[in-house]
Amino acid sequence: MEEPTRRAVVVAGVAAGASVLAACSGGSGKASGGAGGSGGSGAASGPLVALADVPVGGAVAAKDASGAPVVVAQPTAGTAVAFSAICTHMGCQVAPAGKQLNCPCHGSQFDATNGAVLRGPATRPLPAVPVRVENGQVVAGSA
Repeated sequence: MEEPTRRAVVVAGVAAGASVLAACSGGSGKASGGAGGSGGSGAASGPLVALADVPVGGAVAAKDASGAPVVVAQPTAGTAVAFSAICTHMGCQVAPAGKQLNCPCHGSQFDATNGAVLRGPATRPLPAVPVRVENGQVVAGSA
């Protein structure tokens, strides 16, 4: 079998990077809590996490149906919101830490319950992911 050329490897890497960026550039609609959310990229429905596993005022890491990392928060008891877990600064994955989401790459911090930037270098909030609570599960997609 023939070894790939440097050019083939670079072209494949650029194509893969472009598809990742396209997947991460979902809509910017704001999810609302309770019975549903709105906006976003219209991701297919699917359970993300049991609401009971999400601390009130905090968040947990999850993956959507396509495997993309998201964070699911419970701002008040019985409500759920979700955000992309990809930092808006340089694309690293943020991690839940109590009431905030921390980016391990450059120190950005986001509010776990609304995705707002608490500390830079990020300047844009995390994109909302539409979710709803259904039978005790946080489900992707709007009602």
